[in-house]
Amino acid sequence: MTSLLAFLFVLGVLVFVHELGHFVVARHYGVRCPTFSIGFGPKLIQTKRGDTVYCISAIPLGGYVKMAGETAEEQGEPKSDEFLSKTKWQRFQILLAGPAMNIILAVVVMTVVLYQGAQVPIFEDQPPVVGTVAEGSPAETGGILPGDRILSVAGQAVDTWEALSYAVAPRADREIEVVLRRPTGVQTLLVTPIGQTEYNLGDIGIGPDVSPQVLSVSPDPASGARQAGIEVGDVIEAIEGLDVTMASLIETINKSADAALTLRIRRDGVPQDIEVTPRLEGDVGVIGVGLSPYEVRTVDPGPFEAVQLSLAQNYEWSGLIFRTLKELVTLSTSPKQLVGPVGILQLSGDAAQLGWVTLFGLMSMISMNLAIINLLPIPVLDGGHIFIMAMEGVSRRDFSARLKERMLFAGLVVIASLMVTVIYNDLTRVAWIERLMIWR
Repeated sequence: MTSLLAFLFVLGVLVFVHELGHFVVARHYGVRCPTFSIGFGPKLIQTKRGDTVYCISAIPLGGYVKMAGETAEEQGEPKSDEFLSKTKWQRFQILLAGPAMNIILAVVVMTVVLYQGAQVPIFEDQPPVVGTVAEGSPAETGGILPGDRILSVAGQAVDTWEALSYAVAPRADREIEVVLRRPTGVQTLLVTPIGQTEYNLGDIGIGPDVSPQVLSVSPDPASGARQAGIEVGDVIEAIEGLDVTMASLIETINKSADAALTLRIRRDGVPQDIEVTPRLEGDVGVIGVGLSPYEVRTVDPGPFEAVQLSLAQNYEWSGLIFRTLKELVTLSTSPKQLVGPVGILQLSGDAAQLGWVTLFGLMSMISMNLAIINLLPIPVLDGGHIFIMAMEGVSRRDFSARLKERMLFAGLVVIASLMVTVIYNDLTRVAWIERLMIWR
């Protein structure tokens, strides 16, 4: 139920804002709008104000604003309150207003999210120098070693771990070139990322050289951490002289109840040794700390900085969306990674369980996706109608109703094919349905 409510909230807000953009600008230019609908199909709830029926319809997968005289077939000579009676510039503004509102929503919502502050991994903005290589991973098979500095992936330069992740994720099960630098020089290796999670995200099995960091300390004065003087923010680099990961640190502490252990920590950049004695709780030893597997930094922007960060984040998302669309066309990215309504429902539910900040962050990302997809020059979409108007402007004549009908039908076929693909992908991610697909 949480997933469904979260999905309806996210999609409802996105569709309402999108259609509101069309509606407000259309009304500004005197276009009569008989219907403003959230959803398609039979009307569940409706009310009429002026000459417009506002309604919520049964199929919550979109919405529409019905404008008088949208197509040439609807009339002979267009009346003054009809869409086609307006200039191409005015019609362009009406069509553009929907995607523009989604872009504005994405920026505003992400500004609110970022203004709340967050803890982000420090390593994400650092150069991708390999710290760990998973046993049996594509990276190990391909010859990547700890200490290698990854320079590019599939021809795409990567300057940070975040950029590396974005470059690898879309290329599951596809052999790619990884260019790296090591003391012996620059080398090019061939690696095939393995698809991970139900979204088939590519992974080659490498990670940064990170140490666990203390995020919280038990208030119990008798806890090992309190007794040893461990503080929030301490980075634990080694235990008993051996470098640690979060997993190895916890394993050592759990099996060392009532035995003194020497931790090498880094506090404010200064290394020091601390002796701590885990206390037996249940069947394991604990010292009373909450850990992050990597160092984090706190982002706590003011209002203006939050806006700047939001613009930067949405600009980055836009670049990723355009890159993904290009790679889908060139078959560099698998269509299996596309997500449809069921996938958005699952993501919304997962985000809602993590809190409203996470849910709003997801809403912002989907809003930017919706804006860009709607601007694609595919007939049926807003961008397709804009494209047709632009072509009419270049040719200095209006296309015939028959030609427009054929173009819209072609666009409908493209959109229908895309919908079939994403819904199929969604169904394969539902365990019990996937088991029924005996051909897979």
